[in-house]
Amino acid sequence: MSDIFDLTALELGAAIRQGEVSPTQAARAALDRMEETKENGAFVAVTADRALDRAREIEQQLAAGKCAGPLAGVPMALKDNICTKGVSTTCASKILTGFVPPYDATLVERLGEQGAVCLGKVNMDEFAMGSTTETSYYGPTRNPWDRERVPGGSSGGAAAAVAEGDCWYAVGSDTGGSIRQPAAYCGVTGMKPTYGAVSRYGLIAYASSLDQMGPLARDAADCAAVLDAVMGKDPRDGTSLDVPAGGLLAGLTGDVRGMKIGLPADCFGDGLDPAVRQGVLRAAQTLKARGAELVEFDFPVMQYVIPTYYIIAAAEASSNLSRFDGVKYGWRAQDYEDLTDLYCRTRTQGFGAEVKRRILLGSFVLSAGYYDAYYKKALQVKGLIKKAFDDAFTRCDVMLTPVAPTTAPKLGESLSDPLQMYLSDIYTVSVNLAGLPGLSMPCGFDEKGLPIGCQLIGPPLGEDKVLNAAHAFQLDTDYHKRRPGQGQAEQAEKKEAV
Repeated sequence: MSDIFDLTALELGAAIRQGEVSPTQAARAALDRMEETKENGAFVAVTADRALDRAREIEQQLAAGKCAGPLAGVPMALKDNICTKGVSTTCASKILTGFVPPYDATLVERLGEQGAVCLGKVNMDEFAMGSTTETSYYGPTRNPWDRERVPGGSSGGAAAAVAEGDCWYAVGSDTGGSIRQPAAYCGVTGMKPTYGAVSRYGLIAYASSLDQMGPLARDAADCAAVLDAVMGKDPRDGTSLDVPAGGLLAGLTGDVRGMKIGLPADCFGDGLDPAVRQGVLRAAQTLKARGAELVEFDFPVMQYVIPTYYIIAAAEASSNLSRFDGVKYGWRAQDYEDLTDLYCRTRTQGFGAEVKRRILLGSFVLSAGYYDAYYKKALQVKGLIKKAFDDAFTRCDVMLTPVAPTTAPKLGESLSDPLQMYLSDIYTVSVNLAGLPGLSMPCGFDEKGLPIGCQLIGPPLGEDKVLNAAHAFQLDTDYHKRRPGQGQAEQAEKKEAV
């Protein structure tokens, strides 16, 4: 067997079932790797003893002929806004310091039924508000490809952990690109499913109409396996959809002959780094060589997606975060005069600057004098964006776009200009506004040796189309197999060879 860290999650799962490696060996290897890379800041809580106990439990189940899922015994990680019974869940915020949920999220339960071995919780932007994982109360996570750069956000800890080899897959949340953008920056594959396809029960909300959990892994096949385990109706989540669970992994044929790949011209205009544009268009040609048809069209609605998203997301955040007041759970200010003072001091001291900024913006657009002018209008534009996607999917089966305008920026650059950070989400937020499935996969490297990501977008419940197109691309390329530390010269050499 090759080096365990060269295996995908599915390959490691197969090796475990065949007895070539035990779940305990895999967990110990991952924990050792995490210790070597801890300065990267990917994890905020490591549950080593629980992981090893769980690995031994899976070994016993496998020996008894039980727990034969494709990912049984494979070490993984969870974003710190996904509730885990008995394990601290803080949303990387001071205000939730010490909060230990009394229950597991539905997604955690379903992964547990498939034999998941959770190593701990990974870092994120505070309450998932940010695009760099620099707003975390625990400090920033660093990009494994260049430790002076950000890993993206808000699921930056999850993307960095997978890219670093600390775990074989992770689960993050995506409100406006928070799975796909860090996946692009870190050179891994990340999937945001259709809104409602995965239960949100146990996900601490940022913007309830936009949030969705999904996997970050080495390739599309790993993502399909994770989604097979977690998709489906949940009576505890009224927004969950009654969709059939399973079948995505089995449907990865790699056959895209006759598939129409849409290239919206408005996603390739000004502001897009030339290296990113070239990488995405190269991916289009790779799919064309496998028999897909490229369809170009205008998509002018793109000019409205950023303001629409940030008005709606901030409005919902201001409501959702009102529950954090220092009374019921989490951190509480020590010196206060009365109940109102307790609320003010706890929230002032407990929330970071970016969270306060979005709460204030959300409260403003929901206020009596501005509701119609901003929030109501944003909801109307959201409907137009959804209709624009519906029209686009009458012309194509999936859309191919960039994930972000550039590759990973340096630490500190985005925080110094919040507006520029918001604009980095321009290609991803529309997918959440329309509730569509979207996937990010590596499609090249720039001149600095940094990963470039491209995005595939599908119609509602079109996960099968998106994953199969990604799988087809990854059958013909090796970008998803490359690892940090190979060196810029070697990256450039491989780039020319492919």
